[in-house]
Amino acid sequence: MTDDCIFCSIVSGTAPASVVHETDRVIAFMDIAPVTPGHMLVIPKAHSADLVDVDPADAAEMMTAAQRMDAALRSSTVPTEGVNLFYADGEAAGQEVFHAHLHVFPRFAGDGFGLTVRTSAPPPRAEPDRLAGELTASW
Repeated sequence: MTDDCIFCSIVSGTAPASVVHETDRVIAFMDIAPVTPGHMLVIPKAHSADLVDVDPADAAEMMTAAQRMDAALRSSTVPTEGVNLFYADGEAAGQEVFHAHLHVFPRFAGDGFGLTVRTSAPPPRAEPDRLAGELTASW
C-alpha cells in the first residue's frame, strides 16, 4: 500500500468506491470517469505500478474478474453489444493512476468510443523474426 495512491485508499476502505466484485487478491469497481456507462476497473489489492511487477497470481485473478464483469455486463440492463479490456502500462501508454488496473468497458453501436491506429505496410518477414528472437532471448 502507498499513502498517495487513490487505488490503495480504495483497497483500504479510506476512499469511496462502488464495488462490483472483491476477492482476497483483487477488487473491481465502477470508474468515476466512465468511457461508457458500466465502465469498471479491476485492480490487484497489492500495489504495483507496472504490469511486470504484478504478482502472476494477481494478474490471473484480474483476468478472471474481468471475465466475470463481462458476463455481468451482458446479463444486465447496461447497453452491452461488446466489451473492451484495456490496460495502459506506463505514462507513454496513457496510464494516469500508477497502480496496476485493467479497464472493462461495455461497447454498443454509436457509443462514440474509438481507437485511432496508424497502419503501414507490413515489414519484411526478417524484421518480425528478428524481434521475436530478441524478445524470446530476454526471458
